Amino acid sequence: MNNRIDAIYARQSVDKKDSISIESQIEFCKYELKGGNCKEYTDKGYSGKNTDRPKFQELVRDIKRGLIAKVVVYKLDRISRSILDFANMMELFQQYNVEFVSSTEKFDTSTPMGRAMLNICIVFAQLERETIQKRVTDAYYSRSQRGFKMGGKAPYGFHTEPIKMDGINTKKLVVNPDETANIRLMFEMYAQPTTSYGDITRYFAEQGILFHGKELIRPTLAQMLRNPV
Repeated sequence: MNNRIDAIYARQSVDKKDSISIESQIEFCKYELKGGNCKEYTDKGYSGKNTDRPKFQELVRDIKRGLIAKVVVYKLDRISRSILDFANMMELFQQYNVEFVSSTEKFDTSTPMGRAMLNICIVFAQLERETIQKRVTDAYYSRSQRGFKMGGKAPYGFHTEPIKMDGINTKKLVVNPDETANIRLMFEMYAQPTTSYGDITRYFAEQGILFHGKELIRPTLAQMLRNPV
């Protein structure tokens, strides 16, 4: 089709404060295009681990409708950090004769060597994502094993105390004796075959015992009984 247009795709994850902005990505891509008619597709706040993104899916639909001649991105990983997803997109580009351009990484996808280099970069992009995920998981596990607070409100039975770990100010969970006594009683009552959730909540209400400043209700009781902490 002679009336096909160029497309710019930009994506930014909100959890990465130092990532390049949507506006800057588009500026790089427009410089690559050197003018001409183009359509912008932008997804802000979406991860590159999959292609479940509104504007990305709109781009795919427009490609299949024969509207797009070229897709320009700031970097390869703006399309996807998944090897499988990226390979599927390359097949889609070839099927509909769509040229693919990264404004900061130069690849000639018409040659075997260019396609090989492209695939190598995608492999390292996915490796980087999985390495970061593993590092974060290991850090959280290490902190939890050492009794450090992982964020959010301290569970009933604990309170937090400020400490310094490896030169970083953080907080540690500390057992609250009075509250743990209430939890122990709660489990002892629950272990009795004839005791219902209602019996337990009524007992604590009659005793004037509050949980995080509120009367104990059945959903909260069920959650506390299932809490591994």
